[in-house]
Amino acid sequence: MGNYFTAGRSTATASLCSRLPVPVLETRKKIQHPGRERVITYECCPGYERIPGEKGCPAALPLVNIYNTLGVVGASTTQMYSERARLREEVAGPGSFTFFAPSNEAWAALPAEILDALVSNVNIELLNALHYHMVNRRLTSEELKHGSSFSSMYQDSHVHIHHYSNGIVTINCARLIKPDQHATNGIVHVIDRVITAVSNNMQSIIDIDDDLETLRAAFAAAGLSTLLESEGQYTIFAPTNDAFAKIPRETLNRILGDPIALKDLLNYHILKQLQCAESIMSGTPMETLQGNSLEVGCDGDQMTLNGKAIITKKDQLGTNGVIHYISELLIPDSAKTLLELAEDSPVSMATRLFVDAGLSSYLTGSETLTMLAPLNDAFKGSVTMTPDLRKVMKNHILKQHLSSKSLYHGQELETLGGLKLRVFVYRNNLCIENACIAAHDRTGRYATMFTMDKVLTPPVGTLMDVLKVDDRFSQLVGAIQNAGMTELLNQEGALTFFAPTDEAFKAMPQADLSRLMRNPQQLSGVLKLHLGEGLLVSGGVSSHTRLTPLQGDKLELGVRNYTVYVNKVPVVDADLMATNGVVHAVNSIIKPLAPKADREQADGPAAAPPAVDSRRFRNDDLFEKVLRSHSSRTMNRSQ
Repeated sequence: MGNYFTAGRSTATASLCSRLPVPVLETRKKIQHPGRERVITYECCPGYERIPGEKGCPAALPLVNIYNTLGVVGASTTQMYSERARLREEVAGPGSFTFFAPSNEAWAALPAEILDALVSNVNIELLNALHYHMVNRRLTSEELKHGSSFSSMYQDSHVHIHHYSNGIVTINCARLIKPDQHATNGIVHVIDRVITAVSNNMQSIIDIDDDLETLRAAFAAAGLSTLLESEGQYTIFAPTNDAFAKIPRETLNRILGDPIALKDLLNYHILKQLQCAESIMSGTPMETLQGNSLEVGCDGDQMTLNGKAIITKKDQLGTNGVIHYISELLIPDSAKTLLELAEDSPVSMATRLFVDAGLSSYLTGSETLTMLAPLNDAFKGSVTMTPDLRKVMKNHILKQHLSSKSLYHGQELETLGGLKLRVFVYRNNLCIENACIAAHDRTGRYATMFTMDKVLTPPVGTLMDVLKVDDRFSQLVGAIQNAGMTELLNQEGALTFFAPTDEAFKAMPQADLSRLMRNPQQLSGVLKLHLGEGLLVSGGVSSHTRLTPLQGDKLELGVRNYTVYVNKVPVVDADLMATNGVVHAVNSIIKPLAPKADREQADGPAAAPPAVDSRRFRNDDLFEKVLRSHSSRTMNRSQ
């Protein structure tokens, strides 16, 4: 695709097509790509010369005819073949012509068999080929407008002009590398390849190429042959027969037998605009007729699709577009089953477990479903199928075909296992129970896959039930009962409980703990500081997240190194889901933030919090402070 894209050391000539005083020199520039260096040689434009002691190329030479101009613009091979084809008299004589002249390198790159065929019949084949490079009037580069075409001097066959956003101009997909070389009888534009006459539309090109036999049959089955015959400017990435043969027979037969999937697959290979190889810049997304985009780029002098160098032949130009041959079939998500979506995603562990759980029919069938597929990292260690795990996996498949864009806070989603899962919408995340969506939706032929950051753990009871069945909270359960808060934690609602473990209570001075347990009002105040209004899972926590506690001013939350902190206390076990809230275990009693700490609180402390200091508890009298705060707020409300 020319020196613009070639990796490694390359040489380019900068055309100084003016008499401005620009130095003639050779410089070396480092291009902003690893391992690539370009040497740029500045030389005088044809028709100008240097004058010793002066900058640039100020001396203008007399114009010569097109034949002689070819010899000084890097197209001496074209000049030689013009002589052999007895074209010299025409291009050296009177008239006004435009000659799109292949560079010397363009002739050298022509396959030997094609060049031999031309030079073995100079009076017909070579002459016709050269005439196709000529237009019977003078055309400057300003007149070569995007999308225009001009009748050549070979049977009035048209040459086609295209402009691209990277500044490239092409003639029949050949790059214009040296424009506007004026002559007494016309103008020469040097191009980087030998071009051939365009007479067939894209359907005709596919019809006569045996390597595209399977593609031809697929287009016919999908009813797209008319599109390939119509007027337009399309780009087709055409899979060869071998490309189709690489697809598992069962998958290929399913797509070929499904008109909707087949049409989506073929339209995914067609761009809405004509894109010659020279127009491609690295990593450019281009929209297909199917609706999704392909990332068309380059790797050195090779075109790539979605990062793969799979283009085997490029720039087969037709009257209504261009064809690039590819060695792999591109299957869009919209033509895939759930199983096929999962196979090329980082959810291989979940995929295996769905299969082991006997759910394959849902992953390969035509039911409209949504699969919640946890990332591989969500599974710890080796996982084997058990009856309980089978139930878990069944609850990762929803009965509805959903889009994440249609989800809303508080929505309930029914699983194949009969459970109802809740949707939570946060500023930074969209979560279903404890798990949050970690990637864009993958929408298949019938079903959708949501990639989740965790394995879902649906609630099995109230907040009080969650605490009772966990041995780490035995002292907390007793404290809740002493404080008369059992009903609060059993009733309907949405609370976030930063639940102190037995370890948190052990860290308290025994005397303070005993005093607290004997005072239900103080105990209730302390526990309510640990209860936030609203249900907040760990995935919904971002920098400076705040919750309003049932007692006290506020709870400040943040995240550091994948750990959630609340008022500088780390959460040691997050997202124990309940029907009326969520439990996050903490190993320290949470205290109100001091004013200074309140200002500095961000994403958690720089280091782990210090151990509990019994003297600080006695001095600060935390529990009475919490109680006084609670009483003050109650009085203010009553006033």
